[in-house]
Amino acid sequence: MTRIPLLAGTRVQVVEAPAGSVVLRPPPPGEAIADVAAAVRDALRYPLDGPPLAEVVPAGGRATIVVEPPALPIPGTELDPRRRAVEAASAELERAGVPPSRQTLLVAGGLARRLPRREVEALVTRDLARRFTGRVVVHDAEDQGLVALAPGLRVNRELVETDATVVVSAAQTFLDGGPAVLLGAAGPEAGRAAGAESLLETRRSWGWPLALDLERLLAARVPLVGASLALDHPRLGGFLRGYPYDDEALERVARSPLRVGLGVLPGRLRTRLIGSLRTELTVSTVHGGPPSVAHAEALLRSIELRSVALDAPVDVLCVAIPHTTPYIPRERPNPLLVAYLGLAYALRLWRDAFPVVDGGALILVHRFHRAFAHPTQAPYRVFFGAARLGREPEHLSEAERAAGADARALELYRSGRTCHPLLPFADWAACRPALDRLGTVLVAGCRDAVAARQLGFVPARSIPAALELVAGMLGREPRVGLLVTPPFFPLRVGTPTP
Repeated sequence: MTRIPLLAGTRVQVVEAPAGSVVLRPPPPGEAIADVAAAVRDALRYPLDGPPLAEVVPAGGRATIVVEPPALPIPGTELDPRRRAVEAASAELERAGVPPSRQTLLVAGGLARRLPRREVEALVTRDLARRFTGRVVVHDAEDQGLVALAPGLRVNRELVETDATVVVSAAQTFLDGGPAVLLGAAGPEAGRAAGAESLLETRRSWGWPLALDLERLLAARVPLVGASLALDHPRLGGFLRGYPYDDEALERVARSPLRVGLGVLPGRLRTRLIGSLRTELTVSTVHGGPPSVAHAEALLRSIELRSVALDAPVDVLCVAIPHTTPYIPRERPNPLLVAYLGLAYALRLWRDAFPVVDGGALILVHRFHRAFAHPTQAPYRVFFGAARLGREPEHLSEAERAAGADARALELYRSGRTCHPLLPFADWAACRPALDRLGTVLVAGCRDAVAARQLGFVPARSIPAALELVAGMLGREPRVGLLVTPPFFPLRVGTPTP
């Protein structure tokens, strides 16, 4: 057997990979761009399609730079190259005759918590924060001043009451970055409607056509330009240096006394220690043009560099869930967010075929504490209360309508204290495509069996115990896949030969 260390929560668990199992690890980060700002300038001056930025922005006019909170990739980093990209876009606008005082920075966070000013400043470099004299707007999905572009499609007025809009984003998935950023500056109905079976295939995403429709409607009103960055995998530092790419790093982490010591520390100290590890994030390429064109090209490049091949779907896939939420602020995930990371994110990063056979199993490796950070995760408590009556859409729809009309919850969202009350329901809906294909979801290392069963999952003491349960369900030894995360990475899945 092969010993594989898995970073689950704030602990490192060593798993004895069963014979015949498939260990899935991301490829090491490739060659990085040395000067991100120069690459963004070139992308805006020499786009893949359409005129350069300088030709569409009138001198002395107004311009809106649209950015999204850097929640992805997981783990995140303080040294995020997207900051330099935003600064370069601002400088290019200034070169075209739009001074910083005529620029607006629009933070398109969708249904996630609205970022306070100190966290907005972290989206740009210190130099830009000091000299930027324009407006900073954090999108409010409940703003009564949203502009209607089509039935059920309302957007922030900063997207239309301007002379040009520039979207600066990273090509993460077809629902993260590019024209999908515009959905993050729309009303709650648009964010709630965006979904997908696969985050990496346009034909399996109903959110991508919605984003394209929004881009088309906006482009008919104002010039629309995008700069899309293809990010490399994050590089972890400290005692996790080289994990999970290098064989030597896996062995070193598995043998490290720090791994054992980490397990006996109090939870807060473990979280602080893991969170303090330096993480490096670099860029492999930058593309410019219409947001959808630039994004698609950068994403395809990113998939090519970061994906791993799986010859055929496995019977059971084991996914270690990290210690952080998929949203800003980075917090300990509650059970629904653990499910989201495994089912709606890791299990939707595939192309060609779903990575688990129909009726197969998923093992989430996490302790699954039913704890909700206060007040930021308060809407998730409401979801769990509603889920006691059933988890199917027909059971949750009434609770969702009530949550969306809760004046106090909406006020907490608008004040930046919590996420939008509809976000937990959107998160659970994002899990449905994977749940509809799977037969069983197990939680290995679960410490709250009630929370697991409330979501329809099976609690298990450990990974071996979970694998034993799967073998009993199948009546044979399963073909096991071990997804070594973080970071999460794309899977190119082959189909079994007849």
